[in-house]
Amino acid sequence: MTTTGPSPAERLLDVASRLFYAEGIHAVGIDRVIAAASVAKATLYAHFPSKAELVAAYLARESREWIDAAERRLTTAPAGSAEAVLALFDLLYDDSRSADYRGCPFINAAAEFPGPGPVATEISHHRERLRAVFAEAGGPLLASPGRLDALLALYGGAMSAAHLDHDPEIVRHAAGAAAQLLRTEQPATTRSA
Repeated sequence: MTTTGPSPAERLLDVASRLFYAEGIHAVGIDRVIAAASVAKATLYAHFPSKAELVAAYLARESREWIDAAERRLTTAPAGSAEAVLALFDLLYDDSRSADYRGCPFINAAAEFPGPGPVATEISHHRERLRAVFAEAGGPLLASPGRLDALLALYGGAMSAAHLDHDPEIVRHAAGAAAQLLRTEQPATTRSA
């Protein structure tokens, strides 16, 4: 029985993902990715017509991996509950404790690619997915205007601060603030007669 390794496109994406996250996108040249993946330059451009397309593919992979991890984590708590929302903060806490944690790959990429293009499109798609996962996790707890935005701001801030301050406990503090936000009574809606 013969086993085959990853395809050239998978090797390129594996190498690019590791290097882009660890060192920064602009700090890693295409020639370095090609050499580390052991492929020809023509192979890279056959799969990824530009570096921006390779970065977008890296971000799409990161998004899928986060969604998969979030879905696995959410199986431990009922949907529409504070426990489900806090399970997502627990996932972030676990990630932020890794020795190679460098914060959010999407925030990092947005800082390096501020303009429109495939990278910005993938960042936007991930933000929509992230928002949907949190909205489903919190259900009616996040239904009042601004509550989901506030929760996502806590999450994003914790993601960045845990990296910048080299302190994963910041995520625990943000989770505490999120729990308080979820306990706060929602304002009653008024109906006009």
